[in-house]
Amino acid sequence: MSEVVSEVATPDAERRAVAKFLRRMLPILVLMLLVNQMDRTNVGFVQDELRADVGVSATAYGLGAGLFFIGYALFEVPSNMLMERFGARVWLTRIMITWGLVIVAMCFIHNVTMFYALRFLLGVAEAGFFPGVLLYFTQWLPDSSRGRASAIFLGGSATAYIVTGPITGALLELHGAGGFAGWRWMFALEGAFSILVGFIAGFFLVSRIEDARWLTREEKDALSAAVARDEEARSRAPRVSRLKLLFHPQVALLTGVFFAMALTGYAITFWLPSLVDDIGGLSPFQVGLLTAVPWICAVIAMYTVSHFTDGAPDRRPYLAIALVLSAVGTFLATLGSPWFGLAALTLAAVGGKCAATLYWPMAQSGLDLKIAAPGLAVVNSIGNLGGFVSPTLFGYLKDTTGSTNGGLYTLSAASLLAVLGVVYVKNTRGTSDAVPRTAQEASAQRPVVS
Repeated sequence: MSEVVSEVATPDAERRAVAKFLRRMLPILVLMLLVNQMDRTNVGFVQDELRADVGVSATAYGLGAGLFFIGYALFEVPSNMLMERFGARVWLTRIMITWGLVIVAMCFIHNVTMFYALRFLLGVAEAGFFPGVLLYFTQWLPDSSRGRASAIFLGGSATAYIVTGPITGALLELHGAGGFAGWRWMFALEGAFSILVGFIAGFFLVSRIEDARWLTREEKDALSAAVARDEEARSRAPRVSRLKLLFHPQVALLTGVFFAMALTGYAITFWLPSLVDDIGGLSPFQVGLLTAVPWICAVIAMYTVSHFTDGAPDRRPYLAIALVLSAVGTFLATLGSPWFGLAALTLAAVGGKCAATLYWPMAQSGLDLKIAAPGLAVVNSIGNLGGFVSPTLFGYLKDTTGSTNGGLYTLSAASLLAVLGVVYVKNTRGTSDAVPRTAQEASAQRPVVS
């Protein structure tokens, strides 16, 4: 009789344990991601101030904004390895506190070299945070519950785009207080808040299931067993070299499409405040409020599109339409008044966010299961370098031509080229041999990156 009770109780205990994790851990993780996104993009609101006070030209600003992604890419893998050694509580807290210290240090920028160095160091400090949280999920949640946790966590990124402008704009209004420039107050206070959240996270995060005092013994055993089953299935997966994946046709196509999307996304992120400021007669807080408008529209569109396309047998046509919208928006931004440009960039942001929502499910279905996991890792790491290229290109073109129109034309062309890439990406969604029958089967077929 006791064996029967145990078999019945275990699934229920696992569900209770997952619910407790989502309720206790996700709020602090979402807050950390929100602050993370705000700290990496707040420099976009002080471009004019950095030029006036420090002598940072448009080219230097673009290069500095992009150097973040070089530091991030170089230290992402080592950071994840160290998290496995020290645990999420120590390592994620360390990441957040150190990036907060770098943000605080940015309030003391006095030349271009220091600007470059601190942006690079910010990338180094933040490296591993996002993949570290995803790794944390694998240590705590079985495959069947991980998708829900990831979706909630990613919601923090979408929210960050909306709140960054108003918060940063309000802090810039402190200009002159205590004899300091508003941009220095902004870096100092946002960095200090990051450090505070990092210390708070140290009290809430729990690295191992066994250390969770808020789980009963039955819940710990059930959750540990579920995670162990997934880990065992993944350990039987074949190893695949990332170098070989660079030359895989589907991986190359997906990387090209994602690179084009990253170009547009980060260009808008870093240059939107400057373009809004061209309207004239606006306070920093008003500029911050207006920069939130494109992202509010984009997030609404993103969730609407995902609702209507989740059951679609092929997402490629919808992704192509979203990329065309992005291309049209960036092209129209070169025409008319700054107000018209804001409306055009809103269209581009809507297209870009909807494209991101459609892209990852399409990418997962476009790769053979034997190379899906490492293939997507290659796509993400290389494609994200668009975050270095686009702000650097925009800065150079603004200094050499006096306008960002050349950069916007480049984004339009890149989005249209990405449409061609989407056409040739395979779609295996809905085919019987493309989708494993169980979560354990899916885990067993996921390769390990060597």
